Amino acid sequence: MRLRSCCLTALVSAVLLASCASQPPQATKPQPLPDGLRADVAVLETTDLHSNILSYDYYKQKADPTLGFERTVTLIRKARSQFTNSLLFDAGDTIQGSVLADYQAQVQKIGCDQELAIYKSMDAIGYDGGTIGNHEFNYGLPYLSQVTGTPMNVDGAGQQHCAGPHYPLVLANVNSVRDGKPIFKPWTMIERKVAAFTPDGSQLSVPLKIAIIGFTPPPIMQWDKQNLEGKVTVTGVVEAAQKYLPEIQAQHPDLVIAILHGGMNTSPYTPEMENGGWYLAGVPGIDVLLMGHEHTDFPGPRFANMQDVDDKRGFVRGVPAVMGGFFGKDLGVIRLALVRQQDHWVIDKSKTISQVWPICPPMMVGGKPTISPANCVPADPQVQLVVGKVQQATIDYVNTPIGQTAVRMSTYFADEGDMSALAPVNAAQIDYVQQELPSAHPELARVPVLGSAAAFRTGFGGPDDYTDVLPGPLTLRSAADLYFYPNTLTAVKVDGRGLKAWLEQSAQRFNRIDPNATGEQMLINDKYVGYNFDQIQGGIAYVIDVSKPAGQRIVKLIYHGRPVKPSQTFVVVTNNYRASGGGHFPGLDGNNVVLAAPDGTREILARWLQQHPSLGNQDLPPASWHFARLKTHGPVVFTSASDKQAVAETDGLHNVKQLRDNGDGTAVYSIDLAH
Repeated sequence: MRLRSCCLTALVSAVLLASCASQPPQATKPQPLPDGLRADVAVLETTDLHSNILSYDYYKQKADPTLGFERTVTLIRKARSQFTNSLLFDAGDTIQGSVLADYQAQVQKIGCDQELAIYKSMDAIGYDGGTIGNHEFNYGLPYLSQVTGTPMNVDGAGQQHCAGPHYPLVLANVNSVRDGKPIFKPWTMIERKVAAFTPDGSQLSVPLKIAIIGFTPPPIMQWDKQNLEGKVTVTGVVEAAQKYLPEIQAQHPDLVIAILHGGMNTSPYTPEMENGGWYLAGVPGIDVLLMGHEHTDFPGPRFANMQDVDDKRGFVRGVPAVMGGFFGKDLGVIRLALVRQQDHWVIDKSKTISQVWPICPPMMVGGKPTISPANCVPADPQVQLVVGKVQQATIDYVNTPIGQTAVRMSTYFADEGDMSALAPVNAAQIDYVQQELPSAHPELARVPVLGSAAAFRTGFGGPDDYTDVLPGPLTLRSAADLYFYPNTLTAVKVDGRGLKAWLEQSAQRFNRIDPNATGEQMLINDKYVGYNFDQIQGGIAYVIDVSKPAGQRIVKLIYHGRPVKPSQTFVVVTNNYRASGGGHFPGLDGNNVVLAAPDGTREILARWLQQHPSLGNQDLPPASWHFARLKTHGPVVFTSASDKQAVAETDGLHNVKQLRDNGDGTAVYSIDLAH
């Protein structure tokens, strides 16, 4: 018995020794990094690429070196060579916005095992993270789930893992109705090794933990109501940040970067705020803010008078921030100076600065900064190799013939009364609803149907950013030029009072003109975007008096020669964006929709053009509005593409005259409101 006990004791000891020997050695606690250690990290940002991968204008079928991700890549490589440490993020509106994007989403739809061309291009250069913009939802949640490689617990979306970008996408403020959980990861942690320097100049390779959290504009529930209603809910950006920052901080990140597809607005905060960047910067725990959506630059003069904003060095309420333009025209760059203090990395704000690097640095011409294609950085050749095949397939597709036109349809003077490019859109919309409405709503069969359209391309992106369909052959490219966005057709029921309010809202496109002023007065209110200047046709006629204050400018409104009565009923055909509240038009919130078509407006337009194979003025509704006659002491002016006065003359605007060429492809014109 004693012998067996001794043997058992020896056996247990041996097992314990073997067990101890098999355990990994205790990890040694990393030595704390010394105070005074410094590291410069370049935080690079793209935003609002809108699938402009190559420097190409699909509508004019020519190279356009002033835009395109392939040129942004050249700047990214430059930044990486200039800065030892760098991180690259994207702030959304990435997968929609070009003909190529529509081709992959709606024509030659990609399979689950295929990666989107824009994501393949971005993977070729390597990103560290990104977020989701409002236009990512335009093609619906099933498509978004597929192309981002993100299974979603929402109606219609698949649960399989498809090919997506090779970098993490984060989104904290959109949740599934089914389970209340975010449809994307709300945040994630990435770890990188960075080069740091001690006060004596010695270099160390040290770990850096970066938390990224993403946000999209809450109004997506209005803008994409037909894709999102009943499937997801949205929270305000501040509320979402406050919800997730405690669990982020529990992981002890060195930096927290907020990636917001939104800009800045200092109006009183609401959870529905479209551009909540100023308020997001004030949430404790956010160290860096990346922005987008507004298609502009920060730092930049647009934000010069905003409270607690440094529009020169790029700080918002003390937080380093950047917004890197749109369409691949710019790269946002924050040179983040970090210093180690009390076992934490701290941002040295005195040595931190934000910049926006343009792909086409402006040149001074006649004392004025001017964009010249000759001064643009070269394209990175790798991007063309990645997307060359789908690019050619897209070009072949949009050149599909659909008819002929004897009418030039352009938007050079759409703000001044030339409706040539809007007339075919309105004609197609009216025709579609007149055919479909009687079966859907027999009680509305005799109600007048009007069409509402806005000029989407009015020079915001430069002198080539205008629709211009020349007389001659029409192709699918022509339809895409005439109708830029992949909206669906929607019809709403309004009364005469609502119709006038709609037109009054649109007339905010103009500044108030003082007839007694002797100097030049700008006609166009640049703060009111062109795509919100709806122009309505279909038997109505109206007059806009720009000498009157906003809200009182529609001084005459008639339907077939008779004044419109406040109680008179109309059906107005528009798009899903406007009908659901986009642009904040009075009375348009989705509740008065009488027809929500499954078809895209562009496709409806293309079919209508095919049904009118020899398009002439006789097929188009006449212009429906003009300015009230107004004698002014000084000139009333506006800007458009240069040398287009003949276009204005041909389209009946005999009161428009080019005053001076700006030397950058644009010119200043005058309009004589007395005639």
